[in-house]
Amino acid sequence: MPLSQTLRLAIRFSLREMRGGLSGFLIFLTCITLGVAAIGGVNSVARSITAGVANQGQVLLGGDMRFQLNQREASAEEAGFLRGLGTVSESINMRSMARLENGSDQSLAEVKAVDAAYPLFGALKTDPALPRDELFAERDGAFGAIASDLLFERLGLKPGDRIRLGTATFQLRAKIASEPDAISEGFGFAPRLMVSIEGMRASGLVQPGSLVEYAYKLRLPTGSSEARIADIRQQAGDEFPQAGWSIRTRTNAAPALSTNIERFSQFLTLVGLTALVVGGVGVANAVRAYLDGKRGVIATFKSLGASGGCVFAVYLVQILMIAAIGVAVGLVVGALMPLAANAALSSVIPVPAEGGIYPGALAIAALFGFLVTLAFALLPLGHARGVPATALFREMGFGSGGLPRLPYVAAALALAALLAALAIWFSGDRRIAATFLGAMVFAFVVLHGVGMAVQWIARRSPRVRSTALRLAIGNIHRPGALTPSVVLSLGLGLTLLVTLALIDGDLRRQIAGSLPKEAPNFFFVDIQPSEVDAFAALLGKEAPDGKLVRVPMLRGRVMALNGVDVQKLQVPPAGAWVLRGDRGLSYTKNLPENSTLSAGIWWPQDYQGEPLVSFAAQEAGELGLKLGDTVTVNVLGRNVTAKIANFREVKWESMGINFVMVFSPNTFAGAPHSWLATLTTRDTDVGEEARILNAVTRAFPAVTSVRVKDALEVVNHLVGQLGTAIRVAASVALIASVLVLAGALAAGNRARIHDAVVLKTLGATRRTLIAAFSLEYMLIGLATAVFALAAGGVAAWFVVARIMKLPSSFQPEVAVATLLIALAVTVGMGLLGTWHVLGHKAAPVLRNL
Repeated sequence: MPLSQTLRLAIRFSLREMRGGLSGFLIFLTCITLGVAAIGGVNSVARSITAGVANQGQVLLGGDMRFQLNQREASAEEAGFLRGLGTVSESINMRSMARLENGSDQSLAEVKAVDAAYPLFGALKTDPALPRDELFAERDGAFGAIASDLLFERLGLKPGDRIRLGTATFQLRAKIASEPDAISEGFGFAPRLMVSIEGMRASGLVQPGSLVEYAYKLRLPTGSSEARIADIRQQAGDEFPQAGWSIRTRTNAAPALSTNIERFSQFLTLVGLTALVVGGVGVANAVRAYLDGKRGVIATFKSLGASGGCVFAVYLVQILMIAAIGVAVGLVVGALMPLAANAALSSVIPVPAEGGIYPGALAIAALFGFLVTLAFALLPLGHARGVPATALFREMGFGSGGLPRLPYVAAALALAALLAALAIWFSGDRRIAATFLGAMVFAFVVLHGVGMAVQWIARRSPRVRSTALRLAIGNIHRPGALTPSVVLSLGLGLTLLVTLALIDGDLRRQIAGSLPKEAPNFFFVDIQPSEVDAFAALLGKEAPDGKLVRVPMLRGRVMALNGVDVQKLQVPPAGAWVLRGDRGLSYTKNLPENSTLSAGIWWPQDYQGEPLVSFAAQEAGELGLKLGDTVTVNVLGRNVTAKIANFREVKWESMGINFVMVFSPNTFAGAPHSWLATLTTRDTDVGEEARILNAVTRAFPAVTSVRVKDALEVVNHLVGQLGTAIRVAASVALIASVLVLAGALAAGNRARIHDAVVLKTLGATRRTLIAAFSLEYMLIGLATAVFALAAGGVAAWFVVARIMKLPSSFQPEVAVATLLIALAVTVGMGLLGTWHVLGHKAAPVLRNL
């Protein structure tokens, strides 16, 4: 029969058979819908936020272009160059201490000083709404200022109250309701305090070497194209090669946000793909159960002369039609997800998501949905094609096990490989995607082995006297047992949950326990060289038992590695952060604390040769650097090239003073800089720390003091929010696992009905059967939970210890919770299906034996 005719016949028979409804495919549809909706929705949300950032780039950036300099103002030539391009708005950013007028309390603040042109785009909104002159002008001996709600709360203030910033007095005249370019400034640990540039200069905070950022935002003439912006960028680099400024444009207004959204969406996409693949097991179970119920129809087809290919085509078309329904529903949910996310994330991400449909994201989800359906449906369809009509009439054929003919196995493997290749190709970080997919394949293989091991143990277990337990053990290893499907479906979901829960627990424990014990109590920034000795003397008096560590500090940007511009380098994502933005730099005669020399030699204390640098070993390896390579950094508008003399192993987890790059002392001879210090005290309570902080702030108002516990609380809150989001995402995979488990029970219902009827005929009571089935599900769930604990524990250890370089520990509460979840799910779902099985009357079943 020609292929076209076979296809038309298959479609006709498929439509006729589907008139009976889709009751047997509810789990099939739900699994496909869930996975497609997760993948399509996550990618649509990510693209909608990215589109929102792109469409509001001018407002978010505060201009068409943004030129940033660290620790220095633009020179007259640089400022003239910028003013010749369009309207310029200057702002100054730094951290400092905002103090009550009487000096009784203080708070760290992210201070932003703006000029009269601010903002070039968007609107600065305050409560109450006041003209700009009233917000910032000097009046009655005090400059005006506005601040976020958090600063008012921390200091117990209200609009109209006064504070001290450096050596100047400021009156808080309003609360900040909306700061248009806040997101482009990056993440801040402290509340915003906004003043005028005149007020900032009067405060005395800006000193030579202070950690201050100067931002020059440029509004170009209307209609300036992206090509024009690219030309300006090139011109700025050509005319001022040693300016060292960071240039950002309206198309890249919030790179950190875009990168984080991309990474998080990649993770959620992989979790969605996991749910879809887990759902694929449910697809296979549903197809097998459906074909098992169609034995008579298939036998009739074959008896009337239908070829195996025709039978295969009929049911393949049906499966694809049903999958299309699930994919369509999933796409609708995924398309609507950006609207829901916009409302849910509005308080977290201050960028309105761009509404609309994102065909690319939805197309990827649909493609994955169909590929998973085909990959998992081919094997049971191949079984149906190869079973002769005589075997079907004898009600045989689907419980015999084994693999179908080689072409079907090869096609299923090819589809699985294509699915993996596409998942890696569409991923932002292909290495992570490949690792994730490799781990998933490995988990499939291991879980299959676990299922076989459980059956092997059950088969060789000694005979027990309890009838119910004996029946349960027999059900675990009998032909057509549910054990492999239950272990596979539940194992993946539980392993993912255990892994994420252990990682989250280790991070929280580290932040709440280990880090505070090892970390300093305070960081002090912007200590002027002329004040270092007096500062040390004060802390020696206020905290005589404390340990003070102080080092010189500058800020600089890596411009080139081995003479090659970093903008032209392709570096792994793990090390790219070193080259992004500016880095803290230091110099010293001796090897720093919290470091050990891993390669090379340290320079002599009186070294006066070419500039040398010591590089952190892990970061150097990620960047592909070796001893003798050169690093060019821009500090205060001057490019300095140094040779790598040695590598250091750095204990970042100590939270002490650590730098990626430490230079020989002669490298920055004569360069203005400030000092950074840490104070570590033991057994000091909150009141004692507040007293020390108050004493430092009174004596040195320009020094920025950071209480480490406050910073850790912010980090802990962020980790908690991220952990909750990840666990919610991972629960999608667990839901898919539960659905697959329900599908496996449904697929085995026919055999269960047969067993229950025969046992009841031989005298077994309903109570005995319920006990037997409960024990069977409990034993399988217990074995699955033990595997999930072992596999999840190893995976979490690898992530925490090897990737994050933090201590990892086993958490018994996670073990208990996992066991309870496994037992509740398996026993609960099993009994739900068993209750229906036990309700069948014996006579109709016995007549068909």
